[in-house]
Formats: sequence, C-alpha cells, structure tokens
Amino acid sequence: MKGARDLPVKTRVTAAAPPIRQSAVPEGPRARWFGEHVLALKRNRLEFLQRMARYGDVAHVRIGPQPIYLFRHPDAIKDILVVQHRNFTKGRGLQRAKRLLGEGLLTSEGALHLRQRRLAQPAFHRQRIAAYATTMAAYSARSAERWRHGMELDIAEEMMRLTLAIAGKTLFDADVESEAEEIGDALTAALEMFSLALLPGTELLDRLPLPHTRRFNRARSRLDAVVYRMIHERRAAGEDRGDLLSMLMLARDVEGDGAGMSDEQLRDEAMTILLAGHETTANALAWTWDLLGRHPDAEARLHAEVDALGSATLGMEDVARLPYTRAVLAESMRLYPPAWVIGYRAVNACTVAGWSIPARALCVMSQFIVHRDARWFPDPERFDPGRWTDDRQAERPRFAYFPFGGGPRQCIGEQFAWTEGVLALAEIARRWRVRPLRPALAEPYPVFTLRPRDGVPVRIERRRA
Repeated sequence: MKGARDLPVKTRVTAAAPPIRQSAVPEGPRARWFGEHVLALKRNRLEFLQRMARYGDVAHVRIGPQPIYLFRHPDAIKDILVVQHRNFTKGRGLQRAKRLLGEGLLTSEGALHLRQRRLAQPAFHRQRIAAYATTMAAYSARSAERWRHGMELDIAEEMMRLTLAIAGKTLFDADVESEAEEIGDALTAALEMFSLALLPGTELLDRLPLPHTRRFNRARSRLDAVVYRMIHERRAAGEDRGDLLSMLMLARDVEGDGAGMSDEQLRDEAMTILLAGHETTANALAWTWDLLGRHPDAEARLHAEVDALGSATLGMEDVARLPYTRAVLAESMRLYPPAWVIGYRAVNACTVAGWSIPARALCVMSQFIVHRDARWFPDPERFDPGRWTDDRQAERPRFAYFPFGGGPRQCIGEQFAWTEGVLALAEIARRWRVRPLRPALAEPYPVFTLRPRDGVPVRIERRRA
C-alpha cells in the first residue's frame, strides 16, 4: 500500500505542509476497460471507495471526463471544509438532491445559504432544543409502550416512524405520525435517485420517462403535499406556535434585504429539515440497536446507566447524565455514519495535501473510510464505546471523526440529533432488550444516507414495566 505510514496511536498529527506536486496526479484504481469504474460504483459504492483508500491519504480516479480525488487524512479534510471552504461548492450528490430538497440549507450555496441559515439558526439554539427534549423523550416512551414482550419487528422501520413523529411535532407542531408509512415509502423512492450520484450522465437520464424517474416524481409530489399542507394551514391560522415553521414564517433577514421567506423557500427548508433530519437520526438508532444486541457488555453498561436515573420521563437535564449512552451512539456513528460521504467541487484550481487540484475536480471525503482508519481508531472494526472518553478523544485530530460534517456548513441540527438520539436510546433501553434476529449485522446500503439493507429485524424482550 502506498501513502502515509501508520503513526503511533497516541500521536496527534499536525503534519508540515507537504511539497506541492504540480504535474502528476495521485495513484488510484485504473480502469482496464471502458465503463469498469461505472459498473463498480453501481455494484458497491463503499467497496469502490475502500479500493481507492488503499492507495494512501489521497487517491485519484477519472470517470469519463470527471477527475475525482478521495482524501482520507484529517488535515486535508479540514483544509477543504474549513480553510479553503470558499473555493468549494456542492458536489454531484447534493446537486442532485435539489430535485427533492430545492434550495434548502443542505443544498443552497453562497449568499442564499448564509441568509437561510441566519433565519433558521434560532430554532436550533440550546434553549430551544431543551424545550424539544421533553417531547423527544415522551414520544420515545410512547413508542416503546406499544411493543409487547416477544414481539418481532423491524427496528429500523420503528426508528423511522419515531424520528419522523418527533421532527413533525418539535419543528412543525404537526402530527405526521399517521402518515409515517406513506412518507417513508415516498422518501425511499426519492432517495434511490441519488444512489449513482458520482456517475456522469445521470442528469440526462432524469429527463427521460424511465420507471425510476416516474417513481421519483410521484414520491416528490406526495412529499410536497405533506409539507405544503403544513405551510398553508399555518398561514391560514396566522399564529405563532414557537416552533421552527412559525419562526421561519415570522423571521426577517435584518442583515440582508429585510424580507421573509416565500412559500417555496419555506417548503425547501421544511422538506430538508423534516426528511433529511429524521432520516439520519433513524439510521443512527437502527445501527445502534443492531450493534448493542450483539455486544452484551456494552448493553449491560448502558442499561445500568439508564436505570440509575429512575423511572420518571427524561428531559434535557438528563442528557449530561448519560455519557455512556452518548458514547454508544458516537461509536455506532463511527462505524456506520448516516452521512457516509461528502463531495465538493473545486471552483478554482487549488492545492490540497500537496497535490494540485484542477478547477471543477470533485473532492470526496468519506466518513465511512476515515472513521475506520487504524491510525485514529486502533482495531477499527471493533465496536468499542470506550473510545469516547475525553482523554482518548483528545488524542485524535479534529477531522478523524466528522459525522455531521464541519466548517461553516456543519449540520445545523447536530445538537438536536445528539439530544434526540441519546434520549430515544435511554427511554427505550430502560424498558426493553432488543435482540437481532439475523446472525450478522445488516449490510450497509449507501444511498443518500447509510441505511441498513433490508432493515433490522429484532425480537423485543421486556426488562421492566
């Protein structure tokens, strides 16, 4: 394997600037015949990225006219996401996501993104999340109370239903739980459109009346109906309910043009937050239950921690009292990060990790790859929540772990997701043991997020009433 040598586990690396290589490109997989890389990506995107990562901290591949660079060292990732962020725009995946999410926070660029983030930020302040925490815990407890001892169910599907209900209530003061199955089916159909985002020419296929295009259009119409209904009902009521939708409707861009959001802008932000937010947290919880059910020592320690809090419904003040529960969630997102890859396109030619990157090159950073690097996480395939003690975290570079991205575009809902994930785990674990029914962990299914392929079938065993 070519690239950086393995470094001592307890050494924090802040490498000196490497020499700039002006003419060559990094090594990487070379196609033996036309279309080989396209077929490999279609078959298994994670496997293809793992092949690239074997060439070192920077790898290069060309697919059609598109040069693609994979970066896996934390210093290079920081350079792209933080130091040189103004020189990078969204890659193919998020550009394609605009077909579903419009110009929401996840997909918008430049001045529009800054404006929308300013308007949405108050809904994610710590005080606001503290108010959401009671609902998160109560909905989690209510979901768990519907289960019965010995019941077999798909915990991935249950977590999708739970996080959708929480997002609908906390952010939009709306009951969308009754529509969870319809929304879930529509979201699945829509996400399938992003599965080949790295491949050239997919935009042309989107214009043809192919079966997957028709499925996507139907799915988008169903999701639009849900979101626009919430907007129109709130406009008609004209009341401030203190939730995200009210805040977005009332907000005025005092640092900009003083205007508020149109219905279309509200739709884009609501769609982004409702769907992207609940999807990622649900996947994180599904993977966590699958892992916990296979690691009895970790499960027992988590149960002991939540039992020590008593039986009252949890709230924001309890999150800090659940450090091991948070560590379990952090370790689950290390192994199976819901956001498994980030791609940015260079606006102008630049230098990253000593390599000259041409304008319009696609720079890819994969959490799935970086989080499994033995330099930062010894025995990286092992599930070990003990990695998340303060001293062990301090040994690692900042971007050795970046499940929520980083820099100016770091996920606005990160604290919301941590709070929701910890409280949901605790409320369910204090009542139930979750026993996976498959002999092995679910297979990762990388679409827009990293889903467990075919769900996570489990049996529920009661711990206490």
